Amino acid sequence: MFSISEKSILSSRLLSFLIAFSMFLLISSSLSLIEFEENSFVPKSVLQLIPNLVSNASVNYQIPSAKVVDAQENPVKSPVFPSETLNNKQDTISVDEPEEERIMKKCDKTEARLKVYMYDLPPKFHFGLLGWNAPANQTWPSLTDRVKLPSYPGGLNLQHSTEYWLTLDLLSSSNKDIVRPCTAIRVENSSEADVIFVPFFSSLSYNRFSKHRQNRKASGDKVLQEELVDFLVKTKEWKRSWGKDHLIVAHHPNSMLIARRKLGSCMFVLSDFGRYSSKIANLKKDVIAPYKHMVRSIVADNSPSFDERPILAYFQGAIYRKDGGAIRHELYYLLKNEKDVHFTFGSAHQSIGVREAGKGMAHSKFCLNIAGDTPSSNRLFDAIATHCVPVIISDEIELPFEDILDYSEFCVFVRAKDAVRKGHLLNILRGVKNERWSRMWERLKAISGHFEYEFPSRENDAVDMIWQTVSRKKVSNRLSVHRKNRYSRSQFRLRL
Repeated sequence: MFSISEKSILSSRLLSFLIAFSMFLLISSSLSLIEFEENSFVPKSVLQLIPNLVSNASVNYQIPSAKVVDAQENPVKSPVFPSETLNNKQDTISVDEPEEERIMKKCDKTEARLKVYMYDLPPKFHFGLLGWNAPANQTWPSLTDRVKLPSYPGGLNLQHSTEYWLTLDLLSSSNKDIVRPCTAIRVENSSEADVIFVPFFSSLSYNRFSKHRQNRKASGDKVLQEELVDFLVKTKEWKRSWGKDHLIVAHHPNSMLIARRKLGSCMFVLSDFGRYSSKIANLKKDVIAPYKHMVRSIVADNSPSFDERPILAYFQGAIYRKDGGAIRHELYYLLKNEKDVHFTFGSAHQSIGVREAGKGMAHSKFCLNIAGDTPSSNRLFDAIATHCVPVIISDEIELPFEDILDYSEFCVFVRAKDAVRKGHLLNILRGVKNERWSRMWERLKAISGHFEYEFPSRENDAVDMIWQTVSRKKVSNRLSVHRKNRYSRSQFRLRL
């Protein structure tokens, strides 16, 4: 039999063990919640307390050497990146502006490059697709409380979220309390506008509602497209130019499949031209926009250098693709046994896959961007976000903002027919030594901010750069129209 003192000791030891074990479970759970907070059902206010609990606990948790900010959180709260300025096509990186200085820089609408009229389409075409229940007689969500703004879905949906960011940016241009660039502003009178913006979340509509249901004659996506076309062609704005001054975002390659032929005169914002005929979409009238990257952005000051990246080349993704993507299969068998090359099957559908891909890229010198079912993918922008020098093996690819950015300064281009020659690709990459690679790496860090989607937008971020591109396209198109008008409506006519 145990004495009373012995029982007390045992009870104390058991209690201590239970407390220690409970703390271990709490910390483990906390770390898991931090990793997956995007899809977590736990309130963000609770999640924000977790880092404090973990920092005070007596458990060592190994942090990767590359310090990163989470790009997978609620998309309204994008990662902070160094502010950028464009000067004679040269980008310079500067320190973040103090918030008090930024607040003072109010938008002077008289200096706006682009005046944009936006249709007040019913919510079912835009934020209603995000589950937003609009109050009576309200078309748009309030921007006053950003926490309550409808969030764009995460996962692979997020890479085609350009429509969301541009719409938010136009809405915010009417809010005097939101500080943003003055590149594009919303006007209430369509006759004053340079561009007519159509706020249809076409990529989200395709991703969520393109599947045909047995109890319906057509998919929800098809119905919305048909209703959109029916609405547009009846408006005075459309009839004024037959849609040539209209701007539609169709970033997902399969979005607007039904309506694109009927609306082909519009200016489209696309990811590439892979699934469009040149009559409907082309570089002369349309805009190529970046994907929103899936992996985490690396802070420039903590980006691993040449010697801190042991992997020569990195690729993880679907290997067996159709059309131009067949090259992935050939490269896989050429590179799979190379010790310093990571070339494997992998999926970005899960949070773990995205996280591991981000770590792999952050520790690689080069990241392979190989043509798949379409010429482009978000893999290029994942590489830019991790400052991993992109190797572009996609002969038909079109690149965002290429009229002002020289991609050869921070990317390696290899033609598909050359890349599949045995030893050719590796010889190129191994021939790039520290000094040359570091120049490209520095350039990557300087331009990476141009590919970040933010709300509110910042000068020369992805949203601002898209508006700048639209402005340049409009100037070019206007010149073409004016030249055609030289003799079609002459001011002076000879009378015989």
